[in-house]
Amino acid sequence: MKQAKDMPRRVMLVDDHPMWLEAMGGDLEDDGFEIVATARAGEECLIRARATRPDVLVMDLQIPEPDGATCTEILMQEFPDLKVLVVSASGERGDVLRAVKAGARGYLLKSATPQEMLDGVRQTALGQAVFTPSLAGLVLGEFRRMVTNAEAHNDPGPALTAREIEVLRYVAKGMAYREIADELFVSHRTVQNHVQNVLRKLQLHNRVELALYAVERGYTV
Repeated sequence: MKQAKDMPRRVMLVDDHPMWLEAMGGDLEDDGFEIVATARAGEECLIRARATRPDVLVMDLQIPEPDGATCTEILMQEFPDLKVLVVSASGERGDVLRAVKAGARGYLLKSATPQEMLDGVRQTALGQAVFTPSLAGLVLGEFRRMVTNAEAHNDPGPALTAREIEVLRYVAKGMAYREIADELFVSHRTVQNHVQNVLRKLQLHNRVELALYAVERGYTV
């Protein structure tokens, strides 16, 4: 897994407030990140993200359509290794859970300090989950409720294979598909197929939920 010294540094910022984009971009550049693109609306976000392929996408939710959660879901389907950090003024339960379901690795409120923002982008770049403390319990509580309900009312499906469990352990560490592929000496596509099979078996939506499941169940390397 990457260390801080060689963490991914290419960042795209999405927000409809020019002053916020300028301030956040300046702070990140001062910290050694490269701002490869900015966008102020959903369609612009999709076009520029596809063109620049950033490592980290810092995304506001309340942008002109398609909104931030929809853009996140679309881009995560196209680029599974993309790391998305939502930075929003909203701490509403529905907004937070929708962002996580779309594939965001973290969610920070805009009331966070500049240092907390920088730390959040760093942690996201390293594959870690980042949440404003007041929201972390909400996300984990909702996930636990979802898993408990699934186990109580649905067929849990086939057991995971040894290789699927191995991949799950690496996902829990926040590793990208290509990093996992290098560790296991298999192709990127093989890892992606294993992850999709595990998601289907566990009735989960994305890698964020899969990582929460892995941590909750003690799947650690």
